[in-house]
Amino acid sequence: MKQVSSNISRRHFLKITSLAGGGVLFGFEMLASATAETVADAPLFSPNAYLSIDPQGIITLLAPNPEIGQGVKTSIPMLLAEELDVDWNKVVVTQAAFDKEKYGNQSAGGSGAIRGRYEPIRKAGAVARQMLIAAAAQTWNVPEQECSTENGFVLHKTSGKKLSYGELASKSASMPVPENIKLNDPKDFKILGKRINNVDNKNILTGKPLFGIDTRREGMLFCMVSRPPAFGKKLKSFDDTETRKIPGVKNVVRTETVVAVLATNTWAAKKGRDALKVEWEDASKLESTTEHIAAFKDLIQQKSDKPDRNDGNVEQALSSAKKVIEGIYEVPVLSHAPMEPINFFADVKDGKADLYGPTQVPGKAISDVAKALGIAEANITLGLPRQGGGFGRKLRSDNVVEAAQISAAAKAPIQMLWTREDDMQGDFYRPNGMYRYQAAINAKNELDGWYLSAVALNAGRAAAPENFPAGALANYRCDSHGVQSNIQTGPWRAPTHNAIGFAEQSFLDEIAHELKKDPIAFRLELLEKAKSNPVGKVGYDIEKFKGVINLVSQMSNWGKNTPGRFKGFAAYYSFSTYVAEVAEVSIVNGKPKVHKVWAAVNCGQVVNLSGAENQVQGAIVDGLGHAWYSAITFDKGAVQQKNFNSYKMMRMADAPPAVEVQFVATNEAPTGLGEPGLPPIAAVVCNAIFAATGKRIRKLPFGNEKL
Repeated sequence: MKQVSSNISRRHFLKITSLAGGGVLFGFEMLASATAETVADAPLFSPNAYLSIDPQGIITLLAPNPEIGQGVKTSIPMLLAEELDVDWNKVVVTQAAFDKEKYGNQSAGGSGAIRGRYEPIRKAGAVARQMLIAAAAQTWNVPEQECSTENGFVLHKTSGKKLSYGELASKSASMPVPENIKLNDPKDFKILGKRINNVDNKNILTGKPLFGIDTRREGMLFCMVSRPPAFGKKLKSFDDTETRKIPGVKNVVRTETVVAVLATNTWAAKKGRDALKVEWEDASKLESTTEHIAAFKDLIQQKSDKPDRNDGNVEQALSSAKKVIEGIYEVPVLSHAPMEPINFFADVKDGKADLYGPTQVPGKAISDVAKALGIAEANITLGLPRQGGGFGRKLRSDNVVEAAQISAAAKAPIQMLWTREDDMQGDFYRPNGMYRYQAAINAKNELDGWYLSAVALNAGRAAAPENFPAGALANYRCDSHGVQSNIQTGPWRAPTHNAIGFAEQSFLDEIAHELKKDPIAFRLELLEKAKSNPVGKVGYDIEKFKGVINLVSQMSNWGKNTPGRFKGFAAYYSFSTYVAEVAEVSIVNGKPKVHKVWAAVNCGQVVNLSGAENQVQGAIVDGLGHAWYSAITFDKGAVQQKNFNSYKMMRMADAPPAVEVQFVATNEAPTGLGEPGLPPIAAVVCNAIFAATGKRIRKLPFGNEKL
């Protein structure tokens, strides 16, 4: 058992504890580096846990972070249940509304929810369990040390007595908050690391209204918005005469940037929008993808005045090299394209706002709405439904602000809805990028220098300068450039890494083959150099990297191919997690067919094995599908791919029939998992295609390549 200090004062505990029907509601916050007295009056800013137990023994666990398909509505309550020692099949899990005073940072992004909540929420469960034990010990007049818990009961094994948590709920509220608590040793985990079904599975399969787009409120109007048809355009004027004739249309309102049609149903709102006569005018340059690519090609030939990283002397290594290997890699703009299009409910009246809908950043959404409407944040409430995908799109709060502004202007509760075409045209896209690599091979036939010049749309830093093989080479330089644009860009699943993972891991494969070395053996050789003779900062754990590489080699039987099938490999570190992948590919009628993918992952302690596997498998399919098919292009500011007929997503027929995932067994705290499986997969498959055909793919998507 691990012993930790709780840092919760009795006075503060009572401030955040309330009785309901004779039961007790436990809410705990863990404020680091604070005394009992300062905690009592400190603002709530650290992660906390929230659970309720009623006299009938119903245990309700609240999930604080937004559920966007990454499984945290299940896995975060599992942390509570483990330390509370309850039967998972007898708990109720509920999504918490936004409340920064209770829950601190309620966001979904950067694969950080479990990483940030792991120990604080376990502490909260352990504190609650210890208070229940104290209540039972007092009831029986026995020492607490003689009591134990099991599946929602406190036991006194000496006497054979037993009380349920429900029977103890009321009394536990009067127990002192323990100064020290014990966390379960991972070897004793009963819930963590096991396969647990997603708590929403039944409701999803039976079509229950779980998502923001399902919202229905009394008096609510459905809203569709006419937005600029291209980046660089703005609203000049509009005529809604014909729109107001459409049956079901109730109102047309204008905000500073858009025109909104409000109706009694979605179809009427869409027909009304279609009938609008809108005039747009140029506000700034209307940019095209061809212009961006031309600028990229110029910039990657230039060195930065302030390199992201500069070890040794790359110029000298290149100039004195026996051979220089060079490759230029390109990735396109991508849309987030979540299956649930953008939507939000808003009811703004009397200086208050009631909001409900999909957002990955509820705190920022409230702040942005408060600024936009000029009302206090305290007057805004925000509920969190399950979300039909996020992938970084909903880290922006434009949909929340837009809905609130329209409701305020219309003086009515509204549900703002986007069509798929709206979604494609109004995204904050994954920026396109271009990456020029040079590798210096010295007289000993060794990799002696590495140079990367990277450029991306709206980029501050277009590369990942701490990436392996940085630290393993005496000469290593990384330069970043950005082309500024009025086209909106933003985080897309595994930001920066989603592009660099493809380019970097493909180029490492090129070097390995040029040196006539096995791609896996070559990576391990470089890692040994980083270990024995590190250069500058080594920003990764060498042994963990080696561990996943060796594991995936064993899983995939690397080095032995089925006739007609070929394997590719890549390994990547992101979000504190190590992933190594192998894909088996054949070429059928000039097109690649992926038969299987193996993935070895070190993400620390696995919380929900079923959910963890799904995260990695989903990331692999997502990354491969986008690498195979997807690209957004612009012509004079307008998106050319407006729906899934032209922005193709992976079909089941093309997906790998099997994705085998194994996790490195470890008791270390969890790291990120929603994103790390994605960055290497494009390179894995492209490297396998090279093994099969001898053709290098340096530009995505590769679906139209002739092999």
